[in-house]
Amino acid sequence: MKADELRKMYVEFFCERGHKEVASASLLPENDPTVLFTTAGMHPFVPYLLGEKHPQGNRLVDVQKCVRTGDIDEVGDDTHLTFFEMLGNWSLGDYFKRESISMSYEFLVTKLNIPKEKLAVTVFEGDDIVPRDEESAKVWMDNGLSESQIYYYGREDNWWGPSGKTGPCGPDTEIFYDMGKEKCSPNCGPSCNCGKYVEIWNNVFMQYNKQIDGSYTELKQKNVDTGMGLERILTILNGYTNVYETELFVPVMTRLNEIIKDRKMPLREKRIVCEHTRAICFILGDDKHIIPSNNEQGYRWRR
Repeated sequence: MKADELRKMYVEFFCERGHKEVASASLLPENDPTVLFTTAGMHPFVPYLLGEKHPQGNRLVDVQKCVRTGDIDEVGDDTHLTFFEMLGNWSLGDYFKRESISMSYEFLVTKLNIPKEKLAVTVFEGDDIVPRDEESAKVWMDNGLSESQIYYYGREDNWWGPSGKTGPCGPDTEIFYDMGKEKCSPNCGPSCNCGKYVEIWNNVFMQYNKQIDGSYTELKQKNVDTGMGLERILTILNGYTNVYETELFVPVMTRLNEIIKDRKMPLREKRIVCEHTRAICFILGDDKHIIPSNNEQGYRWRR
């Protein structure tokens, strides 16, 4: 499967279910001053997640360009990137957990033909502030997953946001693909970093607005923010073991090998050069004209 085919398939699937397509926003967020780059698909939608009416309605779908420099030290492994594309579907006060999870399951299993046995999901285990998310777990089981495929984790794994110090946030359910590797230990699960499980989709259920004093207030409307990594799902659908085998990176890697010729260069370093080259191209090509400098976005560009 090609990247364009996957993008088209995703957008059409959700448009058939009442969503309106929204174009990708700039890599510099206009509506969220708490971050330097658009690190997730939600940044362009912050005003609408807080209750402002979106001109295209309350069901939206997009393919958003993102830059997440917090992952820069992980680049070079099989999955982590600083620049990536996020396939997202949105509910602004419309559907919530059941509809969101059911559509995600249908797209993965029915449209992409991923065997349900290859999936594992995580849900919020609850704490003193927010209860355990039994609802999401039940919806997953109602759709066909077994109880053994569902894992409960805390805020570090299953709570999203806010992206800055304040803003919309809430529990999430994350979807993982089992790469078929042996378990690294009896306690091996999706939160493990051994490579057995790769996260492919995250469904965030935004119910709260975090205040500057650290407290949470209920949002006037319950929202759904989902994000599926284009590069990761493309890797899986084509039977590859890492994102650098996809069409998105092969031309860059081929050109790099031509440039270095017979000089020896470790594979991880080659991957870093390819990934950073791709990220820089998209940052330079952004409509906001980001250039290297000594501060903020320009400093991240240089790094």
